[in-house]
Amino acid sequence: MPDLLLELFSEEIPARMQAKAADDLRRMVTDKLVAEGLVYEGAKAFATPRRLALTVHGIPARQPDLKTERRGPKIGAPDAAVQGFLKATGLTSLEEAKIQRDPKGDFYIALIEKPGRDAIDVLAEILPVIIRTFPWPKSMRWGARSGKSGSLNWVRPLHAITATFGLETEEPDVVKFSVDGIEAGQTTYGHRFLAPSAISVRRFEDYEAKLLNAKVVLDPDRRKDAILIDAKQLAFAQGFELVEDQNLLDEVAGLVEWPVVLMGSFEPEFLTTPAEVIRATIRNNQKCFVVRDPKTGKLANKFILIANIEATDGGKTIIGGNERVIRARLSDAKFFYETDLKTKLEDRLPKFEQIVFHEKLGTQAARIKRIERLAAEIAPLVDADGGKATRAAHLAKADLLTEVVGEFPEVQGLMGKYYALAQGEDASIAAACEEHYKPQGPADRVPTDPVSVAVALADKIDTLVGFWAIDEKPTGSKDPYALRRAAFGVIRLIAENALRLSLMKVAASALAGLSVKPADAQKLPSDLLAFFADRLKVQLREQGARHDLVDAVFALGGQDDLLMIVRRVEALGKFLDSDDGKNLLAGTKRASNILSIEEKKDKRTFDGAPDAALYSLNEEKALAKAIGEVKAEANSAVAKEDFAAAMSAMAKLRSPVDAFFDKVRVNDDDAKVRENRLKLLNEIRSATRAVADFSKIQD
Repeated sequence: MPDLLLELFSEEIPARMQAKAADDLRRMVTDKLVAEGLVYEGAKAFATPRRLALTVHGIPARQPDLKTERRGPKIGAPDAAVQGFLKATGLTSLEEAKIQRDPKGDFYIALIEKPGRDAIDVLAEILPVIIRTFPWPKSMRWGARSGKSGSLNWVRPLHAITATFGLETEEPDVVKFSVDGIEAGQTTYGHRFLAPSAISVRRFEDYEAKLLNAKVVLDPDRRKDAILIDAKQLAFAQGFELVEDQNLLDEVAGLVEWPVVLMGSFEPEFLTTPAEVIRATIRNNQKCFVVRDPKTGKLANKFILIANIEATDGGKTIIGGNERVIRARLSDAKFFYETDLKTKLEDRLPKFEQIVFHEKLGTQAARIKRIERLAAEIAPLVDADGGKATRAAHLAKADLLTEVVGEFPEVQGLMGKYYALAQGEDASIAAACEEHYKPQGPADRVPTDPVSVAVALADKIDTLVGFWAIDEKPTGSKDPYALRRAAFGVIRLIAENALRLSLMKVAASALAGLSVKPADAQKLPSDLLAFFADRLKVQLREQGARHDLVDAVFALGGQDDLLMIVRRVEALGKFLDSDDGKNLLAGTKRASNILSIEEKKDKRTFDGAPDAALYSLNEEKALAKAIGEVKAEANSAVAKEDFAAAMSAMAKLRSPVDAFFDKVRVNDDDAKVRENRLKLLNEIRSATRAVADFSKIQD
């Protein structure tokens, strides 16, 4: 079957837009093809700074013929209705219609056959529409073409369209259409400087190969691989090690069509500036990589740049230009850093009195005081020094007002650590200045220093409680204050540091420190706890664990110790993976289902202890005995927080439960026996609730 080649050749497309644009082009074209009955075999899109390209292979040469029936008026309907029916269906007379019998009367039916069109004609119709409606985040119009004002909105001026369609064994046809005066053809262009001449292409394989000969690497993944390999080899050859940066790699691969890796240098005196500031300066301003000494792990006074041209002088001019810019930028960064060191962190804090954190939650200064108070309360719960936690919370936000953080916001916290150490603060206090923001995502490390943990928890819980109090909770996909991330951070801090603290009490304490009080202040901590439960379920789901078990544990109520919940969920998950666990779950669910039916029927519950005198079968007696033993053993294990032992105790119920359902008829004819047996089923449910609410567990 034929293949489509489409290329949209333009001025430089911003690197940040390329990946999504390629995906949008693939999606829009393939969706339209399928909607037109042209089901394809495969498609792949590509992007370079100057082009979007798409290949779709295995497209049928022609649409399938369509046959549809259209119901018309009743037999004997007015002539106007008949004539309208004939005109709408293309029939010349009623003799060409069929008659369909119906209880409401006999109706005329037109059988309409719509022959499929050639796929190339369909493409000529849909491609210009896609180009005109392409969803660029930002687009522009440009100057007149052929004396007419341009009407196309595109990310940058569009120069050429390549569109061919045909079989691999034949010369493809051009898909004939035009957009804003640009006629689709089979001509593209190579590298802007190295091979700018026009290139005639036929199909994708031919197109990709000719572009490569014209110094254009079409596939962005191939460009990334080339950059990374060459950069590593160049660094290694000079005795250095590349500091890898995936985001920067993605960006520079979108800036070049023919990557050429070069190395430059800067004066060693700039290395007195923190390494992160040097890296941010070189990365942000010149899109260059830094290297380090593999023996010491420290940055070297070298950088790696990615050029888009093979220069005749071996890249000396390009390197020299980058060195001049980087030298100037590093000089600025060094000045900012040295200027910042002249002012102590606490001397910056008064400025926070004039900076609003949120209009309903007051200033940054008020927030810092709340975090100080909360960190001091949390400190003994996490084995942290209260004085150090308070001091760290006092200084943690101060670096937001420094010159370096103003220039490079991504180093906030980190610079706080450097400045704290420079003014002689305790190492734990300095570390907390950096680490109180952590963890900021699933891949970010979790602080382990108790002072850092106390301040990190205080910072995140104050944020959550504050925005809960003013009813600014996340809704749907919207979470402007990153509250979900804050909750994930709290969960990870607690779980990975094995911390024991009551979230409800800490949240209530945070609420007490707020100047604003919600209408239902008593409900806020428990409402926030439910939010943590949802976040915990999401985390377990992402880890591939049983998220429904969180509901089963939370359903027991009165639990806000996340560490205990996590451990209980883990133990329950292991138990349910065993044969004993699976069978006990099935038995418990059966008991619950029978109870639900009978309770609804009798309009009552079957609480209370069964009467042992009414047991007539050995299976009843054995189950009652097992329940008594297991309940005591499981409750004792739970009290000791030995959840594995509690699950082992639960496993002893499996056999007597199975035997009971195998031999005992619950709905006995004797009403008293029936009631007693239903009470025994309720005892099963009650016993298992020592570890979890089994009714919440999915089969």
